[in-house]
Amino acid sequence: MEGRIVAGVLAPHPPHLVYADNPPQNEPTAECGWETLRWGYERLRKDLDAIDFDTIVILSPHWQTYVGHHFLGVEQFKSLSVDPVFPNLFRYHYDLKVDVALAQAICAAGSKAGLVTKMMENPDFRVDYGTIVSCHLTRPNWDKPIVGISSCRSAAYYSVEVMAEQAKALAAATCAAIKASGKRVVLLASNSLSHRHFTHEAEVPEDMSREHIMSHAQYLWDMRAIDLLRNGHTEQFLDEMPEFTSQAISETDAGALSWMLQCMDMPKYKAELYGYGSVIGTGNAVMGWFPETS
Repeated sequence: MEGRIVAGVLAPHPPHLVYADNPPQNEPTAECGWETLRWGYERLRKDLDAIDFDTIVILSPHWQTYVGHHFLGVEQFKSLSVDPVFPNLFRYHYDLKVDVALAQAICAAGSKAGLVTKMMENPDFRVDYGTIVSCHLTRPNWDKPIVGISSCRSAAYYSVEVMAEQAKALAAATCAAIKASGKRVVLLASNSLSHRHFTHEAEVPEDMSREHIMSHAQYLWDMRAIDLLRNGHTEQFLDEMPEFTSQAISETDAGALSWMLQCMDMPKYKAELYGYGSVIGTGNAVMGWFPETS
């Protein structure tokens, strides 16, 4: 049976959302906070619960590699993840399984296509918090194995256009490996939209009277991006990606969203918007694409 992608998710990863959820894995505790986004993730999870799938494949901006794309290559990772900027909010004890066979297949397909790829086989490697946060908020019971992919920072060394070309090649390799695997896969693009954020934290981090988007200009760019994606104009969105990335200082520079949309063959059907909200000034949207029901 040919494998397939059964869902794609724009899954932002502010650690504040895990902090506010108070899961047992996270040491700090909160009173509340960022409900619009957390409730959006709840609605997403309900839709994913109705789908049969085997593996989550995620590309995270916070596993940064400057020579090619790397892939988690050990069957289990168990450690403590501490956010370097928000250690007061995120000290998370993770225990996750990896679909090593699928990771190896994507790595090999990428290499065959001319990309620089490498398996990360150090068992003491600490999985980045972007991967952990997006996976936790999407699947907090951690009952599915993941494939973790690093972000090759080609936008930093070259341009957003070069990043987009690499994302397209990685997407083709990802699709080929998934089809050959026979597995049903959910893709996660772990990134915010606008990403200029506050430089000072509120005395009480979960005080929502202090939370707002950094600027009206960023908000307008976020609404532009969401409108295009909600209405199936993914090709136009990718055409405008360089300007959006520059003007909104967006995490789309990491390639995750470009990769996911390319993997899904540039969907022309409407995406489901589960929630939009600001976290420390950044704009975040939880969105889903479901090819089998659209």
